Amino acid sequence: MTTVESAPMAQPTWRPPAGALWSGRWVDGASAMPVRDPEDGSLLGHVTDTGPAEVDQAVTGVAAAVTSGEEWPAWRRREALDAAARLVLRRREVLTEVMSREGCKTLREATAEVSRAAETLRLSAQQTGRLTGETLPFSDTSRGAGRLGWYTREPVGVVAAVTPFNDPLNLVAHKVGPALAAGNGVVLKPAEATPLTALAFAEILLDAGVPAERLAVIPGTGAGAGRALVGHPLVDLVSFTGGFRTGNEVARAAGAKKTLMELGGNNAVLVLDDAAREAAAHAVVAGAFGVAGQNCLSVQRVFVSSRIADRFVRDVVTATEALRVGRKTDPRTDIGPLISEREARRVQEWVREAREGGAEVRTGGRREGAFHWPTVLTGVLADAKVMREEIFGPVLVIEPFETVDEAITRANDTRYGLQAGIFTAGLETALDVAERLRVGAVMINDSSDFRIDAMPFGGPKRSGVGREGVRYAMEAMTEPKIVAVRRGA
Repeated sequence: MTTVESAPMAQPTWRPPAGALWSGRWVDGASAMPVRDPEDGSLLGHVTDTGPAEVDQAVTGVAAAVTSGEEWPAWRRREALDAAARLVLRRREVLTEVMSREGCKTLREATAEVSRAAETLRLSAQQTGRLTGETLPFSDTSRGAGRLGWYTREPVGVVAAVTPFNDPLNLVAHKVGPALAAGNGVVLKPAEATPLTALAFAEILLDAGVPAERLAVIPGTGAGAGRALVGHPLVDLVSFTGGFRTGNEVARAAGAKKTLMELGGNNAVLVLDDAAREAAAHAVVAGAFGVAGQNCLSVQRVFVSSRIADRFVRDVVTATEALRVGRKTDPRTDIGPLISEREARRVQEWVREAREGGAEVRTGGRREGAFHWPTVLTGVLADAKVMREEIFGPVLVIEPFETVDEAITRANDTRYGLQAGIFTAGLETALDVAERLRVGAVMINDSSDFRIDAMPFGGPKRSGVGREGVRYAMEAMTEPKIVAVRRGA
């Protein structure tokens, strides 16, 4: 793994129509915020640094469109979202460039995310015809005599979507797509680091036929635009993806309103002695180091049977050292930068703490600017940060176990519970382990880093509140409304 070569980067070819979107039009707000490439610090452009008064204008405009604006029936919503899915694919090159330049994804990773975002929109369009209610059993009680009734699902109103930097297109689609499909209006506050992707996506939605009055995009800081948005009295539901600490701040600012929160993970994989060892090692490496580990589903802890632990560690180290760290624009690159040099320094500090506690660095451990080389640790103390907290960086811990019961106990010994994986040839064992792991999803003979966008996505403990995934987000973003008729009155 060589030093990352530096070279001047060309300016991006796409520019947003303006720095923000609200009240049905592209606007430049009173203050501007620079957007930089985390790889080399180069300036990519400016967006609006939205202030509280501008947030109020954006939310008020979307709320008015939902409550008293032009009707937007389900069939039109379906057509617009289907059209948006096709446009996302047609504009793949633009989206890939913008996403990769302002964020931390390599060209290959950004290209794959474009396809996923199009699928998310397609799934959202399909769900518009499935927002059905049902009749209610009034005849099941004597008090219901002479009555009949039913319920329908109605949009909650205004959805505030607060999105992270690591999947700046698909995680926006995962909030905006279901919210619009359900008939809501959306005010989107993208991550400070990746607002250009959100603005490019909004342009596609408008071109596809989404009413401009029902969508606002308000770049800005979490303390400024974010706090004003989630606490606004006309916001009916907050959908947030980010860290646990920020999630607590969002909950306090939101007050008594509906929330959907995905707050991260510290995901474990169990490798039993009858597992296909080399396949498990390659899956773990792919799951740990994609997007430089900046993924809530990343493999962070691996518990491997002591009978195969030494060979498994060698397999993982070999596969890790085959990864190429380099510039995002190089198609040969496997691992790009973290989202900032500050985050890379934090990861480096966590590794240092583990080493001081006796951990051994089997490979990696090196940092250069915003780049941190993929790192494999063994012999890590149970109370080290890399074991207890979500590292959100390219660091993998491997520890041996003697019994399956021990492995399950250690995997569950975390305040998070997003997803987990298990590798074994025994189906009964796999099902037993899956039942006993306290997580939102268990992947058998796969790493924790697997998701399809139709899954209910989330987990217990610190991993969040509610479930995402198109169908499940739409259920949360609607309310049942009952109609009851008293016959013969």
